[in-house]
Amino acid sequence: MQESLVVSFPGGKKVDVDIGNFKINTDQSAKHGGEGTAPEPFAMFLASLASCAGIFALGFCHSRELNTEGLALHLDWENEDKPPFAAKAAFRLTLPKDFPEKYQASIIRAVEKCKVKHYIHNPPEFSIELD
Repeated sequence: MQESLVVSFPGGKKVDVDIGNFKINTDQSAKHGGEGTAPEPFAMFLASLASCAGIFALGFCHSRELNTEGLALHLDWENEDKPPFAAKAAFRLTLPKDFPEKYQASIIRAVEKCKVKHYIHNPPEFSIELD
């Protein structure tokens, strides 16, 4: 599978990304010279990781016709801003009150299947070329 994303620069510190029929807007915070009108790119990376894990939790519940009221996922991220950029990601899954105990270990295994997390564990090869 190949994806092609197109990046544009609408002004200031804003960077937009077109992917398929969608546009993702980013901006830098005022602290970093932007206007803070959209999430910073790194925040989008964290959102990608959290939403990927979340879709697996939701899919697990849907496939078993389990109630999702109260289902929540939190991502706690700790990192160092200087090399070697050590970081720790901790997911906290809140289950619905009536969630069957027999499925607790299984939903954790489902969340572990997040594709974004797997690419972090096995990072892609990067190249930069002039067009």
